[in-house]
Amino acid sequence: MRKRKKPRQEAVELNVTAMLDMAFQLLAFFILTFRPAPVEAQVLLHMPLPQPVANVHSGEAAGTNQLNANPLAMLNTLVITAVANKSGALEQLALGETAMGNSLAALDGRLSRILKDKGNAFDQVVIQVDSRLRYEELMRVIDVCTRQKLSDGKPLTRLSFAEGA
Repeated sequence: MRKRKKPRQEAVELNVTAMLDMAFQLLAFFILTFRPAPVEAQVLLHMPLPQPVANVHSGEAAGTNQLNANPLAMLNTLVITAVANKSGALEQLALGETAMGNSLAALDGRLSRILKDKGNAFDQVVIQVDSRLRYEELMRVIDVCTRQKLSDGKPLTRLSFAEGA
C-alpha cells in the first residue's frame, strides 16, 4: 500500500494589527479608570501647639513700648546653626555665635552646660538648617537636642526649625 501524502498545511498567520488595537484599548481603559489613593505618603504627625517665641509678662501690645531698646532681650531661645558641605554632610555647627566645628559631642557638652545653668533662661532651641544638609545629619543634631534637660530637670521639648544659609 502506498502512503498518501498529507496536504501541506500553510503557516498560521496572526493578525498583529487587531492584537495591537486590542492592547491599546485595554491600556487606555486601565489608565482612565485608575484611581490612586488620595494621599499615599501621608504621615500623621502630632506636633506641639504653636508657642510665642518671646515671653510677654505684661498686658501691653507688641511694639507699643517705645522705651524697649532691645526687643530680643525677653527671648528665651537658643539658636543652633547647622551648615552643610557640598555633599550634604555636616560641616559646621554653631551654638549661638560660637562655632564648634562638626563635633556632635562638643555640641552635646556645651548645650548641656548652657541649659542646666540656672542663670540662663533658655527653654527652647531653634535649629537653623542649611538646605543642603542631608536628613540623616539633621536627625543626629535633633537627637543631641532631645537628650538635653533644662535647669529644672524637665526634658527639652520645645524644638523648632528654620532654614538657614
